[in-house]
Amino acid sequence: MFLVKQRQAACMRGLTLIELLVVLVILGLLAGLVAPRVIHYLSTSKTETAHLQIKHFEAALDLYRLDVGSYPNTQQGLEALIKDPSGVSNWHGPYLKSPDVPKDPWGHAFIYTSPGKHGAYDIESYGADGQPGGTGENEDIKSW
Repeated sequence: MFLVKQRQAACMRGLTLIELLVVLVILGLLAGLVAPRVIHYLSTSKTETAHLQIKHFEAALDLYRLDVGSYPNTQQGLEALIKDPSGVSNWHGPYLKSPDVPKDPWGHAFIYTSPGKHGAYDIESYGADGQPGGTGENEDIKSW
């Protein structure tokens, strides 16, 4: 009987304060090692998403040009890929599936210029800060 009670007491003992502290320190070290990599991955994934969106616009703009004969001008903008601009013949869009022109991953509008300084058109995003220039996540993403 005494042995049974002793076994029950040993099973119900639980964790000591030192064991809990050791576990918390280990979890803290793991979080300290993993968190910077996750944050870096998230910031680079937004930049890569912006590059992919620009490529998607480029493909849609090429289809638009095949139908209409020219790229939309700056005033018509990327909106011409979704809604028929007035005074344009042979428009067979929409050339994008979304009902609105997609914004960059940071929620800012893409800047479209046609004719562009670097080609028939220029598309760019100002990055996370929404301002020209910058480095890292604030760096501009450009079609050229």
